[in-house]
Amino acid sequence: MKIKLDRTLCDGFGICAKYAPEHFPLDDWGYASLAGSPVIAPADEPAVTRALLDCPVHAITTLPDRTGPAGDPAATRTGSPPAAGSGERKSLP
Repeated sequence: MKIKLDRTLCDGFGICAKYAPEHFPLDDWGYASLAGSPVIAPADEPAVTRALLDCPVHAITTLPDRTGPAGDPAATRTGSPPAAGSGERKSLP
């Protein structure tokens, strides 16, 4: 799981820090920041997911993980784009 915290949306409710304080420490004014890597370990996913779901302003979102099982970006590709000029065109009726 990979997440993003949009600090411009954060209103300082602190719910994220309640559920996952090691990932969302609060600054001196009570606003959350993202500590460490945006990649969340599987063991921490339930707490971070709860923080994400309970954020009243939706400041925490998930990002697509573009790496495969061994960190290989090519492992998640669904196919290569067709070469230029190789696609078939269908005429409209």
